[in-house]
Amino acid sequence: MTSLLTSLGCPTCKSTLQVGDNNLNCSACVSSFPLIRGIPRFVPSENYAESFGLQWNRFARTQLDSALGTRRSENRFVRETQWHTAQLKGKLVLDAGCGSGRFSEIALKLGASLIAIDYSNAVDAAYENLNSENLLIVQGDLANLPIQSQSLDFVFCIGVLQHTKNPDRIVAELLRCLKPGGELTLTFYENSSWHVKFYSKYLLRPLTKRLPNKLLLNFIDRTSVLWFPVTKILFSLPRPFSQFFRFIIPIANYVEFLYTKKHDARAEAILDTFDMLSPSFDRPIKKSEILKWISLSKIEVRQLETESSLGTMKFKKL
Repeated sequence: MTSLLTSLGCPTCKSTLQVGDNNLNCSACVSSFPLIRGIPRFVPSENYAESFGLQWNRFARTQLDSALGTRRSENRFVRETQWHTAQLKGKLVLDAGCGSGRFSEIALKLGASLIAIDYSNAVDAAYENLNSENLLIVQGDLANLPIQSQSLDFVFCIGVLQHTKNPDRIVAELLRCLKPGGELTLTFYENSSWHVKFYSKYLLRPLTKRLPNKLLLNFIDRTSVLWFPVTKILFSLPRPFSQFFRFIIPIANYVEFLYTKKHDARAEAILDTFDMLSPSFDRPIKKSEILKWISLSKIEVRQLETESSLGTMKFKKL
């Protein structure tokens, strides 16, 4: 971890940081940032991403391959990034929006030296879940990354952009920190058609995102005894019936996945239903917007082909 600290930079002035007893000190602007439980903290503990901190600390291991005994996260990571051990081994990689470490676990497995950053206190769950000398966990702002320019070989940001306040600034920051020749993978909820915003969760979110997070999560948890078995039946119907019910019912129930334990299926359904209804921000993004943000950043990139056409984009920095 100590060697990875040298890749960090002051989010205020981008200068190098010096390690103190329980803090990181900027060598230029005299800013100081605490080290709490071995995690550098560059943002206040309470912020707009509080709901994510709640969900990932409560469901810390719900989506980890190592906990479920599956390769579902690994398969998704490789499919969307198209990166393998030969590319990542020994390279400096950033997990931008790590949550409890679902995809960080995979990047480490593939041999990366990893910086995992999240805006919320989900970093505490990631700290408990992941144990590697090649890992540094950071609580910081993706729109103002505490990382030195042109220091990263690979960056991935999976399922995060649509939940952020300034996704345009985040894209620019991720590219700033990437080395020339480095690659960036973005996956996001894509605004691919006129009907996307009529999805039931977007009609319900104006109410649910204003509810106290703990109240909403407890309500979803307790009522799952009813909606979990019902949606399991409805979502298992042949298409197009299953698609229709998934569209009009704001519940995440992954009947297409195999679970060793029924409890795991229900826990993930509760987790992702809360994830749908609670965040302060949840705005589907058009690919044309991503391209516009990159153009405005003035950073030259080349777009790469992807296996996943929907909501996935890859770029190589020139």
